[in-house]
Amino acid sequence: MNLPTGRDRGTRRNGSAAAGVRRLNYATSPLLAAKAPPGRSRLLVALVALAFLGLIVRALYVQVIGTEFYQQQGEKRYGHLLEVPASRGRILDRNGLVLATSVPVPSVWAIPKDFAADAQQRKALARLVGLKPAELDQRLDSGRNFAWLARQVDADTWAQVQALGLKGVHQLGEYRRKYPEGEAAAHIVGFTDIEEKGQEGIELAFQRQLQGKDGARTVLRDRLGRTIDDIGEPLDPVDGQDIRLSIDSKVQFYAYQRVRDAVLEHNAKAGSVVVLDVLTGEVLALANYPSYDPGNRRGLSGEQLRNRALTDTFEPGSTMKPLVAGLALETKRVKPDTVINTAPGSLVVGPLVVKDAHPYKSLTVEQVIQKSSNVGAARLAMQMPARELWELFSTVGYGQKPQIDFPGAVTGRLKPHKTWKPVEQATMAYGYGLSASLLQMARAYTCLAREGGDVIPVTLMKRDEPAAGVKVYSPDTAREIRHMLQLAAGPGGTGPLAQTQGYSVGGKSGTAHKQEGRGYAANKYRSWFVGMAPISSPRIVVAVMVDEPRKGVYFGGLVAAPVFSQVVQQTLRLMNVAPDLEVAPQILASKTAPAERESF
Repeated sequence: MNLPTGRDRGTRRNGSAAAGVRRLNYATSPLLAAKAPPGRSRLLVALVALAFLGLIVRALYVQVIGTEFYQQQGEKRYGHLLEVPASRGRILDRNGLVLATSVPVPSVWAIPKDFAADAQQRKALARLVGLKPAELDQRLDSGRNFAWLARQVDADTWAQVQALGLKGVHQLGEYRRKYPEGEAAAHIVGFTDIEEKGQEGIELAFQRQLQGKDGARTVLRDRLGRTIDDIGEPLDPVDGQDIRLSIDSKVQFYAYQRVRDAVLEHNAKAGSVVVLDVLTGEVLALANYPSYDPGNRRGLSGEQLRNRALTDTFEPGSTMKPLVAGLALETKRVKPDTVINTAPGSLVVGPLVVKDAHPYKSLTVEQVIQKSSNVGAARLAMQMPARELWELFSTVGYGQKPQIDFPGAVTGRLKPHKTWKPVEQATMAYGYGLSASLLQMARAYTCLAREGGDVIPVTLMKRDEPAAGVKVYSPDTAREIRHMLQLAAGPGGTGPLAQTQGYSVGGKSGTAHKQEGRGYAANKYRSWFVGMAPISSPRIVVAVMVDEPRKGVYFGGLVAAPVFSQVVQQTLRLMNVAPDLEVAPQILASKTAPAERESF
């Protein structure tokens, strides 16, 4: 038996392996040998190509087109833009004294997601920032990145908040408005909201000039909200402009005190005072009561906010009589000593009976003003065409919107002369049938106070030059009316309580029933006095109104004239106007002279 050699065994093994390889030839597998459909391969290639194209487009957008946006988004992760508030401009009186200014104050804010405090600390924080614990929890549990806790607190409050050592609580510097004159100048200055945007008065009228322009700076902050470094160049804020008013804060304060005292003394509803400089038309004072503190406006009512001297209109009553008499003199229809038939103390005009408080048989034109005769004034008015009267009233400002930089100034009411009935022409002569504000009444009297007989525009802004006026009366007529006004404010007139120590005065009292619905209230009145001083060469016009005096005394010569007297005396002294009367004889006369009862 022949055994295979080693070589024979190897040859057989190799041959067997080769045969096995031939038997497992994958190329001959029916599954792998099948060809893929052409559409599928193209779809796959297209999808791969689209994916690469999308990536290229996205990269192009991020790197080229949207670069600025993504850079900003990146900066937001570590950089913060801080607003640097501009300081609001000051409001000053004519002498440079501050009526409104902005002071820096801290505001407290928090990062809710970083805030950490125990129950006692939360309670203490709520008390300091003026929130109820539930309100504080609502703000701090929001999970936001920012929450106000208290705006514009005082430095002591922020110091106490700091002392709590709370994580996530910070402060931001803001400005808060301060009003040194408080209630006295509130209706002129107005106020701002918490963002220092004007809401009333001069603050609103000059918002654009006062507000300034905020600056900004970009800072780097850590996760705790702490500023680490500045980024880039800061934009400096531009502070607002200062506004200088014509108001004299001392005159304003005194006028406010006097009208407040009169309202309280007579249990009246309200009162107002306007003081004008005759030479320039500047408003030296414009005071109202009730008033409010512009720095603390919680619980305010509409009654407190109303600037009655500008926004309230009413029938001006007997203060119209000197204007009508002036027109009659100017047109040469009468002279000061012309006798007017006023018997029997009444006059029938259409459906109306015009009455006087005292029946006089006859009065001169001077006495019509001195005694405040309705019948005499009506007879003077009926002598003139309606057009002439309408032109007079319009020229002095009735029925015209005051050209003054102040919100809320009203036009009043003056009907077109073509619609006037005889009864309306008669009643307008003593102040019924038209309406005006106290400021309009004061301005109208500038044509009587000025030497040239011209009416001038009024302003709340300080003027350095005399104002140009519109001619109403000749100098002679203006002088004659001033003499009549002096008689009306003296013994035998309706307003002797307007007399002032050391200064001659002239003016006209007024009393009128208040309108109620379509008629007039039987026992509700407005009382006022409008006049000027010193009568020899007037420097100021003062108008006083007291609304609804309710202690049995309601005549303008008794209620408003004393306020006029006090305001005139103090104002002329502050203006360094030399007295033109001896004091002793005047005191005696003012104490003994009774006031004539006024017709209204």
